[in-house]
Amino acid sequence: MKKGNKIAILVAGLGGISVIAFAAVSLKSGGGETNLLKQPSSSDLSAGSALYVENCASCHGKDLEGEPDWRSSREDGTFPAPPHNEEGHTWHHSDAMLFDYTKLGGKAALEAMGATDFTSGMPSFESQLSDEDIWDILAFIKSTWSERARHSQAERSESDS
Repeated sequence: MKKGNKIAILVAGLGGISVIAFAAVSLKSGGGETNLLKQPSSSDLSAGSALYVENCASCHGKDLEGEPDWRSSREDGTFPAPPHNEEGHTWHHSDAMLFDYTKLGGKAALEAMGATDFTSGMPSFESQLSDEDIWDILAFIKSTWSERARHSQAERSESDS
């Protein structure tokens, strides 16, 4: 791997870590207009699967595999859609962040948390999906993860509430 590629990956990784850390601090301190609801105890996985295929699979892949080379930024500074399987970083985020990112879109969700140095291409689904729809999609995505990943993600959600 070329030195420039290694640096780009390191910078992208550090940027992602910074966003996550800033989001966690921001959520705990009450910053931003964040939905602090937790995943409902009963979600419709079948509906979530169908909604995922209809609204998410075109970018994130029908098998949750994400777009190729998802860790490398495009010329416009955005990153390709990451996988939602365990190879990606979705399970590293709390329920509140995942919900807001989906509902508000990446740019608005990050701005609400005060993070303005990261460019996201994730669109808002606020006008297409109800809150229940978003929770069903997130429940479907989580249902594909290992127990270890689900447990780790649940702990993050708990610590952010």
